[in-house]
Amino acid sequence: MSGAAMVAQGKRLTRAVVCQGGGMTALQSCPVPDPGEGELLLRLRLAGLSGTDLIKLSTQGALPGTVLGHELVGTIEAIGPGVEDFELGERVVAAPRVACGVCAFCRAGNETMCEAFKENLLYPGGYSDFVLVSRRAVEEATFVLPDHVSDEQAVFLEPAACVLRGIERSGLARRASVAVLGCGTMGLLHLLVLRAAFPGARVVMVDPDVERLEMAKRLGADGVGVPGPGVEIVVQELAGGLGADVVFDTVGGAASLEEGIGLSRSGGTVVLFSHAPEHMTASFDLNSLFTQERRVIGTYNSALKEQVRVFQLICEGALDAAPLVTHRYGLEDFGMGAAFAKRQKALKVVFTPSQGAAQGGSGND
Repeated sequence: MSGAAMVAQGKRLTRAVVCQGGGMTALQSCPVPDPGEGELLLRLRLAGLSGTDLIKLSTQGALPGTVLGHELVGTIEAIGPGVEDFELGERVVAAPRVACGVCAFCRAGNETMCEAFKENLLYPGGYSDFVLVSRRAVEEATFVLPDHVSDEQAVFLEPAACVLRGIERSGLARRASVAVLGCGTMGLLHLLVLRAAFPGARVVMVDPDVERLEMAKRLGADGVGVPGPGVEIVVQELAGGLGADVVFDTVGGAASLEEGIGLSRSGGTVVLFSHAPEHMTASFDLNSLFTQERRVIGTYNSALKEQVRVFQLICEGALDAAPLVTHRYGLEDFGMGAAFAKRQKALKVVFTPSQGAAQGGSGND
């Protein structure tokens, strides 16, 4: 943590959703940090609940005292010394991680493996009424929002950039045939990013939930189907009798990987986008990869180039993921929002500032 994040006694307090261990959280008071050299202090406008955070809570991977949250839209509340490109009151979206750009991983195009990338540059975390943005994120990964871009559109910058990274790494052609496994938030976000960045692609969405398949149709899917032989026919019809050029697995696990291989054409690619259950191993016919020249690749998080491109797509109006937001809660109701998402009763859950912040931000209980 930078020196600027260490706050002296007597400062006003803010509220943050703090992990308690055992998957539990509590809204607690903490000092509002002062921005140091090159830093920004944001007042929260909107924070998106990510699948990664849900996994950390469900697997008890979040250490006590941790504040999660990395999909953040805020208003600039205070500006540290040396910051010249931002003004008080501007709405911004800030990404949480920045690679160094010079290490062996960065030079090879594997920026998300960079050691510097592992550092969270949002303090204490996005689920807080006030968030400090560290210098590297201010300099490279904080974007001022134009008036026509809503908070709900902007909050998808980071997850959409993760999606775009997988699409780019797949080698997808402009008029490719695509299958997306899963019509949850990230599956549908794949559909929207594909429509924005690769409008010529033909996309089939696969999910056992008929209501979510209907939503996929409304969002522009060329075809939909439940897992099984029926959807294989749908994919082949759109792919000229072949399987999909690329299959994106947003479900995770051995079964969906095997399904993805089955839906891909000879020479096709399966992209693993989602976490599998811990310690799960895959078992499938290796010759279905070897003799058919298929590829299976993993993709993780996003780098600056994807963030910049997604920001452009959002500002241009090509990418609007706001329809995926189904539930809004104040930070004081974080547990309720997380529970809805865990039970798959919601698509995208977003959080607004706590009631204390709305009443002036003193945070004193």
